Amino acid sequence: MNDSVFGEIEYNLSWSKYCSLSFCGKESQIALMIAGDDDGEFENGQYEAYKEFIAKWPFIQDKIAEKILEYYLKKRKELGYDDEPCEEYPEIEDVSQLLGHIDFTGIKVPFADIYGGRSIGLCFDCTWDEENGVGVQLNNEEVIKIGYQDIAI
Repeated sequence: MNDSVFGEIEYNLSWSKYCSLSFCGKESQIALMIAGDDDGEFENGQYEAYKEFIAKWPFIQDKIAEKILEYYLKKRKELGYDDEPCEEYPEIEDVSQLLGHIDFTGIKVPFADIYGGRSIGLCFDCTWDEENGVGVQLNNEEVIKIGYQDIAI
């Protein structure tokens, strides 16, 4: 199906396509996933959330990276790796170092108003937790939660 906002998408339990998008200067091949039934009818709120997200993407990437760094440092401390060196959870001091440990892999456009506003989920693979990765929930283009990837999907 060729949607006027999402472009050429396919249905396989959800609507999706692969596309390129840069995150903090690093070009990534990502999956764009849109919640919806097989009829291809999307909610106006989904369109609004995606369009606002794309419009603000150049301005919110750095903030998202900083929030992921905060999450990583907190998780590292909780696990006790700030006291002793750990290969899986290396010392990362800034966003530029963090970028070598994460890969942007996906955007999820859930049904409208799932978090009370324009909702978007972001997925990242990471070197410190290859099984669970990192998920970011955005509401009105602001980070509201970071955790494992499943929170974004």
